[in-house]
Amino acid sequence: MYLEVIIAGFGGQGVMLAGEVICEAATRMGVNATFFPSYGPETRGGTANCTVIVSDKPIASPVLATSDNIIVMNRPSLDKFEPRVKKGGLLIVNSSLVDRKVERDDIEVLEIPANKIAEDVVGNPLTANMVVLGAFIAKTGIIPLDEIKKAVEKFLGGRKKHLVEVNFKALDEGAKLVK
Repeated sequence: MYLEVIIAGFGGQGVMLAGEVICEAATRMGVNATFFPSYGPETRGGTANCTVIVSDKPIASPVLATSDNIIVMNRPSLDKFEPRVKKGGLLIVNSSLVDRKVERDDIEVLEIPANKIAEDVVGNPLTANMVVLGAFIAKTGIIPLDEIKKAVEKFLGGRKKHLVEVNFKALDEGAKLVK
């Protein structure tokens, strides 16, 4: 088992939460996982990305120059990370906020209108990160969606418990787009 992904967007889009959820789900399954966050000058509104690696073997480094999978939540992230998708890799684009097409033809591109789905279908615009995460998990199939949901419940327990069900709905809606 091996999965690598870079998730990028601006601060406040839940990029870090999505990465942490993948890692938590992987460790619950008994495999190795690394989470390597990178923040821009501001937490909210600035650029943010994280690198996640999941493997049943030891992970030598949490740093990736290129990746098999990249998720971009906004246009600046597409501009920066499109060249870093490995040939034959997967690029998931939040088409609600990206106003240009992917220029490469040697990768698989999955356009997800995450913000639109989060607002119009899920009913909470803050769940766009879970929409793309659901699509990514369904597409790769390495981590079961149920394990992802358990991880979401862990992170949103306590005072954010009221957000658990709406995030589950967002994950499901994202997964439906791929099935």
